[in-house]
Amino acid sequence: MPKFIIERKLPGAGNLGDDQIKEISQKSCQVLGALGPQIQWVESFVTDDKIYCVYIAPSEELIEKHAKEGGFPADKISKIRRMIDPTSAE
Repeated sequence: MPKFIIERKLPGAGNLGDDQIKEISQKSCQVLGALGPQIQWVESFVTDDKIYCVYIAPSEELIEKHAKEGGFPADKISKIRRMIDPTSAE
């Protein structure tokens, strides 16, 4: 199943408190549950003004549906073609 990185512009994301992060996460999980097991949230990275999320999904359209139903921005969705890490140098 394809993996995607979603870039979500969210000014002040790095200043979100624990309660806000929990609320966002709960909403995301609620929408994911309604969409079914084909779409999975792997992890997210929070920077000052953006959140980068890694998802497994059969299509970009399903990720867009998750964003729309959850009220989340999905400013850029990129399909991951390959993964590299330090072991790639061996």
